[in-house]
Amino acid sequence: MATQDIKTVRDKDSSALKDELASLKKEQFNLRFQQATGQLEKSSRIRQVRRSIARVQTVLREKSPKAKV
Repeated sequence: MATQDIKTVRDKDSSALKDELASLKKEQFNLRFQQATGQLEKSSRIRQVRRSIARVQTVLREKSPKAKV
């Protein structure tokens, strides 16, 4: 999954964001597993995925009804 800018993330609806978040968390787990076993080729990908997760979580919080109060 490629890194996305905040505009493309904000254009998605909540269900798509939740699906993307689950996918990113799986990728993060796999990358950490590869790192632990010494099979990780691009260590920078861990940072990219972590930031993408934060980006999606931020937009989900913005879209939640509690944030609008």
